[in-house]
Amino acid sequence: MARPTSNQSIEDYLEAVLVIQQQNGHCRSVDVANRLGFTKASVSVAVANLSRMDYLHKLANGDLVLTDAGRQYAASVLDKHRLLTSAHERLGVPGDIAEADACKIEHDISEQTFDRLREWYARCEEA
Repeated sequence: MARPTSNQSIEDYLEAVLVIQQQNGHCRSVDVANRLGFTKASVSVAVANLSRMDYLHKLANGDLVLTDAGRQYAASVLDKHRLLTSAHERLGVPGDIAEADACKIEHDISEQTFDRLREWYARCEEA
């Protein structure tokens, strides 16, 4: 994948930047390449595209910084990912499969369905 051309691709990149920032306090293109398994050249093209979309900026020192819009978008995707993973695990799905399935579903689930799922999950947690 050379550059983000779909919502899924955009979401994967933004989610990766956010997670890496949360883990390390900063993020560079090489970190994204390592996390997603892409070449540094592919990530460089994606970063340029995401910058044009005003989702992130690359600082002079090479750090990637999410804009407010990018952070909000990434946080929404990460929230879906975490809840879907947890819900699958609660159903007895092994962690690695739950994680992989959540990554697929997070891009396609409607907001309405996700809101109902979040409400259901909250009720399960209370029980």
